[in-house]
Formats: sequence, structure tokens, C-alpha cells
Amino acid sequence: MTAPFESLARGCARAAGLSLLVAVLGPGAPAGAREAGDPIRLRFEEGDLGGLQTVFSEGREQPIGTVEYRQRRDGDVLSTLRIARFADGSSDEDLAVARIADGRLEALHGHQIQRNARGEETVAVTIDVAGDRVRASWGPPDAREAMDEAVALPAGTYWGPLVFIVLKNFAANAENGRLAFHTVAPTPRPRMLDLELVSGGVDTLERPGLTLDARRYRLRPTLHWLVDPILAALVPDTTFWTLPGDPPSLALFEGPRGYGGGRIVLR
Repeated sequence: MTAPFESLARGCARAAGLSLLVAVLGPGAPAGAREAGDPIRLRFEEGDLGGLQTVFSEGREQPIGTVEYRQRRDGDVLSTLRIARFADGSSDEDLAVARIADGRLEALHGHQIQRNARGEETVAVTIDVAGDRVRASWGPPDAREAMDEAVALPAGTYWGPLVFIVLKNFAANAENGRLAFHTVAPTPRPRMLDLELVSGGVDTLERPGLTLDARRYRLRPTLHWLVDPILAALVPDTTFWTLPGDPPSLALFEGPRGYGGGRIVLR
């Protein structure tokens, strides 16, 4: 399997514009409410685990790759690695290291790497949350671009495999059916933005010999497209379905493979 997301006229015009904006986006969060950059509370104990999932192209039944997931806990440090390998030789890799402190998940550092069918890095992003820095390079070898910038990265910055940990702990952190978090999304230049998981209804998923009732969640920017219309292109439609349990498990994912990589299905 991720982004990864700002003056109104004075006087009456400003008041009218602000009223319209509030009407479109909804009221702000109440005082004392959780902010997007706040680390989430962990309801479930995280430990060592691993797994493998099959990747399908959206709308097709022929597998196009696999996703390997590895998670290791050493004391209070949780390392998560997800590598997607595709039949054409290309791959996506997400590493995220976090600290579990007072029952909360605080991101530390990691990277996001995309490789083409020849194994060449097309996007490479290094995320240093503890040091408030993002380094990246992208593009073909003969036209490579790069950045190395100091950016404000709160402890609640999540990407790659950490996003499912956020989803797994949705019930313990959501407000009004929404759970926001900060992220770094390659576009291909890294962009820092806030996303939110929004709880939807329960859908019936068909499996060979099984019928499953799964809860639907959409992942989207917290800003409306009227405020930042570029977001509609940067953050394609992404949906997760989970099965009930302690903890809940991922039943289905439909969304982008990565920047410019097309849409995939995990099940």
C-alpha cells in the first residue's frame, strides 16, 4: 500500500467569506479537542508480527503483486516495514519507526521509497520526525530533483504501515466519527498535510463460501477542495474495510498504489 494537504477581504466581505467557509467546512474543533498532530492513544498492545497480502489491480482478478509486512517491538520502540513487490519488477517500500510512550504512538523516523521495473529509485523520502526534517529526491536519473528542509513534524505524523495502526485504534481516538492525523505524502515532492479517517456504514463483502459484514472508512484531506483544490488530485479516493474484533482486522483496501502508480486492491 501513502498522503500525504490557506485571506479573505476586510470588513463585511471578510465576515461573509468566513461565514461561507464555515458553512462549507463545518465548525472548528471545540477547545481541548484532539489536534491532527497529537499522537493517538493505543487501545491494543503492539508486538512482533508479520504477514503477506495479495495485490490486485482494481477491477481485475489477476494478482499483480504481494505486500510483505513486518513489525518488531524492542522495548518502547516499534519498527514497521511494508514492502510491495509487483510482477513488473517495481516496488514500494515504507519504513516507520515510532515510540510507545504513556500508551500513545509517537512517530520518530522512517522513509518512503518507490522503485521502477529496473529497480531504480524514482522517489526516495527520508522523514525525521524527532529532528523536524524531510529529505527527498525524485525523478529520472538525468533530471533528479531534491529537497532538504526543516519542517514542523508533530509526534502524530503517520505514514505507510502506521496508518493501519491509526485505523485499528479508531474507536479510541475518533471524535464525531472522524480521526485526523498528520502525514508526509510524496507528490512526488513531499507534501506535509493533515488527513482524516471517516467512519461510514457497514458493507457486505463476498468471499468464497463466506459473507462478511465490514465497516467502511474513507481516508481524505481535512481541508475541503474549495480551500485547496490541488488536494483532489494529490489525494485520490482511498477506502478501508475492517472486520469487528479486538483488534479489528483489515478485510479490504481500495486506493492508490502511490504517486502515479495507479489504483490497487488488497484483500
